[in-house]
Amino acid sequence: VQLQASGGGLVQAGGSLRLSCAASGSIFSTTAIGWYRQAPGKQRVFVARVYSGGTTNYADSVKGRFTISRDNAKNTVYLQMNSLKPEDTAVYFCNTFPALLRFWGQGTLVTVSS
Repeated sequence: VQLQASGGGLVQAGGSLRLSCAASGSIFSTTAIGWYRQAPGKQRVFVARVYSGGTTNYADSVKGRFTISRDNAKNTVYLQMNSLKPEDTAVYFCNTFPALLRFWGQGTLVTVSS
């Protein structure tokens, strides 16, 4: 499995963005995928995950604002981010869940201005 995150950008507080994680590999549909983020000067942390059957889990900091989903036909996982806050500013990564070292990519930068 190879994973590539995209869709980041600059948005004002209260705005929305949708991130995409495009995956290649025949086992995608059976693999749990997670979104993670790393804010400047901080450690990378878990944001959300979606299992192969569609079950989702979220970090408390994004619960009710972010929605993770997957389209197995397109080998893509999405992260819909609404009501964005300046503290959501970070580089966002997708990876398997649990994350595997070899699948960390460059991520996509999300900047939320106040």
